[in-house]
Amino acid sequence: MAALLVVAAAMPGVAQEAPDALAMWRNGDYERAVEVTRAELEAAPNNLDAMVVMGWSLISLGRYDEAREVSRRGLQISRFDHRIIENAGEAHFYLGELEPALQRFEQYAALAPEGDRIARVYAFMGEIYISLQEYENADIAFSTALHLNANRSSWWTRLGYARELAGKSVQARDTYQRALNLDPSFGEAQLGLERVQQQL
Repeated sequence: MAALLVVAAAMPGVAQEAPDALAMWRNGDYERAVEVTRAELEAAPNNLDAMVVMGWSLISLGRYDEAREVSRRGLQISRFDHRIIENAGEAHFYLGELEPALQRFEQYAALAPEGDRIARVYAFMGEIYISLQEYENADIAFSTALHLNANRSSWWTRLGYARELAGKSVQARDTYQRALNLDPSFGEAQLGLERVQQQL
């Protein structure tokens, strides 16, 4: 029996698990996750799961051009995969391509209204609407994100900022205060609250 175990241990691939790119991404080992998913895609070019994890990892590394390209390839295989669509939206967003980013985020919201990243998607939409000076839409987007996840002081702050830009000083004051209730040291919220208090 012992001899069989020695032989099995010496055989390549026996009792070895394949590298788990998703676990690597979750653990913050983004470079290794990219390497593993690249190998997976060489073996199976249409592996959408590998493309998704590669996209997440590339975005985490700030390699947005590559993430956009991986998403483009993924969408050629499955144009309704909401995970690939969301990756594409983030890549476009970080590259400053706001209109295509908004289109992708709207697609995600339509396809996966209860998806894992839906709150994050609405927050991205809020940022885009602020950049486009569409403050009412930004208010709706951030309010929706916060309805889904009310514990993000940064989102409360950005909602406050959208309301401040829309001239809603009282609402902005209350919103900045909500952010500070969650994180009293959040500087952006403190500055926003000071600004609107001077306007009241």
